[in-house]
Amino acid sequence: MIKKYRKKPVVIEAIQYRGYNSLSLVKKLMGNEFEKVLFRPFSEKLIIPTLEGDIEVSIGDYIIKGVKGEFYPCKPDIFKETYEEV
Repeated sequence: MIKKYRKKPVVIEAIQYRGYNSLSLVKKLMGNEFEKVLFRPFSEKLIIPTLEGDIEVSIGDYIIKGVKGEFYPCKPDIFKETYEEV
């Protein structure tokens, strides 16, 4: 039988990456994991470590710190549909 499920409400920490001028916020969010961040030459894109491997973050993307301390990027439109500020 097919059942319906609702996602449990979870509070996360996140910042919107706005280019190199927001690196201090990224560093604050990521703590020691920031040392693993790579910078894409000639662009303001970052590559961050995630559970699925290294993933590129573009300007405007959100960097989310999950409930177990993991990090992952999220496109702005998906972020706004999924999360609200508390």
